[in-house]
Parts: sequence; structure tokens; C-alpha cells
Amino acid sequence: MALPPPDPQFVLRGTSAAVHTLHFSCASQEPDVPILFSGSENGFIHVWNLKTHRVDTALDGHGRKSVYCVETMGGKTRLLSQGRDQRICLWDLAEGRTSVTDSVFTENVGFCRCSLLKVAQGRWLMATAAKALEEVQVLELPSKTSVCTLKPEVGAKLGMPMCLKLWQLNCGSQPLLLAGYEDGSVVLWNLSMGRVLSQLVCHQEPVMSLDFDSEKTKGISGSSEKVLSIWSLNEQQNLQVYKTHKLVNAGVSDITIRPDKKILATAGWDHRIRIFGWKKLKPLAVLDYHTATVHCVSFSDHRNPSERLLAAGSKDHRISIWSMYTQT
Repeated sequence: MALPPPDPQFVLRGTSAAVHTLHFSCASQEPDVPILFSGSENGFIHVWNLKTHRVDTALDGHGRKSVYCVETMGGKTRLLSQGRDQRICLWDLAEGRTSVTDSVFTENVGFCRCSLLKVAQGRWLMATAAKALEEVQVLELPSKTSVCTLKPEVGAKLGMPMCLKLWQLNCGSQPLLLAGYEDGSVVLWNLSMGRVLSQLVCHQEPVMSLDFDSEKTKGISGSSEKVLSIWSLNEQQNLQVYKTHKLVNAGVSDITIRPDKKILATAGWDHRIRIFGWKKLKPLAVLDYHTATVHCVSFSDHRNPSERLLAAGSKDHRISIWSMYTQT
């Protein structure tokens, strides 16, 4: 008989607004406290201490406009955040600082999260939805030099980019971009040539979220429908549907594969978090705690598997923290 789903290990309260994005930083070399960053609808980024379960710092850099993406850039003192003020901010949090050191004005009115990829020591690529509605801009950070602008062919009618994922097969290989669009397509872009390598219609509705496993060259996407779409990339770099999984209720806000590629989590409009095995997409658990839409899910990057956590942020202002299938 299947075990009943667990209760959250603990719950973080105190954002006083809907939580739109989460990002852990736990695996650093120095023996300091694992932390979780959250971005809220009221424009604040909270830095949570996972030992005390309290906020260590509240950062305010987006003019009280919703924050929908937070990422660290090589350690927990360099932070990138993106908000509805059309700005991407770079933060320096070393030695207790709380200052924005630089920012990029995207002029994009949507809510497509940017994607970061480390390409060398101290060098990153960042993909972000551009001012022109269908375009994606790729910049190098920290220099902010433009790498390319990805424009669909005339008449392609993809609509706005909704979610982005930069990746590369290994350190020296060409960076590529997967983008989910308003028309339900997932598109693979070659950045150096600025052209489409492959396009696949995965959904009838806009692609709300996707994640990709570059080791297995297999990805997963969700939309406002009741379907998860699993697709793979063959050696000719063509995307093809691998399988689909029907959900009980419609609407997936976020999907994330755990760093060890064993399980994945989805954030549901039906207030629930669903856990699946990544190999065969076997449903493992439905976590039912929140009282409103779950906007985001994030796995911790603890080096020790038994310490790994899953965090979920909701419209109900709460962040639930779970310990899930941590035995290898």
C-alpha cells in the first residue's frame, strides 16, 4: 500500500504577499547556514534562514512591483532578481550589504522568467524576453554585452515567450536555448547562429513552465491545460514528443527536476504540489497543504541527499518546506 503523503517539514510565514519565486543556496563550501530566497508580489525579496525559519534580510529593489525570478550567481552573496518593473537587478549581499550593484532594463511587459547559464568563471549568459513581443534577448553578464536577439521567422505566429531555459551539453559545448511560447510550442534555438533548430507543438495553450535534463536530453512542460508533455531531443537536435501525462486538474505554474534527476515537482493551480519519478513519470505523491494557487517549486542544492528539501510558494502568502524521497 502507498504511504500517505507527508506533512510539510515546516512552513515559512511573513512575506505578507503572494510568493512567486523561490531559490535555494545550501551547498556552499563554508559551513554557514543554508538559505532560501523568495520573491513576492509586493516587490520584496526575503532571505530566509533555514535553521531559525525566519527572515534574515528583506531586499527592496523593484519599486514594490512583483518579483518573479531570483537566482544566485556562484555563491549566496551575488544575486539576480527580476520584477514587473521591467528591471533585472544584480545584488551584492557580501558582508551584510543589501545594495543593487547593476541593473538591466528589459522593457518587457510579460512575466517570463529570465534564464541564467554559467559559461566561465565569473561569466554568465542571461536570456530574457525582449521589448518586441516575440523576441528573446541574450546578454553576457556582468558586462551586459548583447550576444544575440532571437526572432521567429516572419509569419511563425509563436506569440510571446513564456518560459526560457539556457543549457549546454557540457562545459565546452555551444550554449542552446529552449523557449516555451504562447502558441503552445517549445522551440530549440542555436545562439551562435541565431536560428531555430527544432520546433514542437506540445500544448494547445501557452507553455507556462518547462525544465530540461541535459544528461538525458529530455524535457517536460506544462500549460494551463490538464496535460504534462515530456519530449526528447534526438542526435539530429530534433524535438519529439516522448509521452504525455494527464492531470486531474488543469493548470501548471511551475515545473522543476531535482538536481539528481530522480524526481520532479509541479506547482498546481489546484493548490497542490505533485511529485513524479523522472525516469517514467510515475506519480509518487500529491502534497495538499496550500489554500490557493501554488506559483513556484524549488529543490535545494544540499550536497548531502538526506538534507535535500523541496520548497513551494503560494498565493496564500506561505512557503511550505518538504523533505521528499531523500534516500538514494
